[in-house]
Amino acid sequence: QVQLVESGGGLVQAGDSLRLSCAASGCSNRCYAVGWFRQAPGKEREFVATITYNPETTQYADSVKGRFTISRDNALNTVYLQMDSLKPEETAVYYCAAVTAYSGSYVSDGWYDYWGQGTQVTVSS
Repeated sequence: QVQLVESGGGLVQAGDSLRLSCAASGCSNRCYAVGWFRQAPGKEREFVATITYNPETTQYADSVKGRFTISRDNALNTVYLQMDSLKPEETAVYYCAAVTAYSGSYVSDGWYDYWGQGTQVTVSS
């Protein structure tokens, strides 16, 4: 069973940094990828970044390239999302999610079968 628990959200000012963590128990032998998504009030959930397990590759939404970094600590079974130069429009609930089936792309949330409870990120202007 895969269980995902996010942490690290909070209130920051525009331009600040924040690091989110996703404790992904049960993923080391089952997951093909872990991704981060976000959902702002009144908007659809959108892809932010994903990291695959074997081989390790990363992919980012165009809107966050160069500012966000996804990484993984295998020993801790934790996936991180380092977010730099945050913008007010990036205020949202951030979710991590895991895929347990192979796919050619992990951008679509439809591929993810396990989700965390989400962590709120608020960026003030």
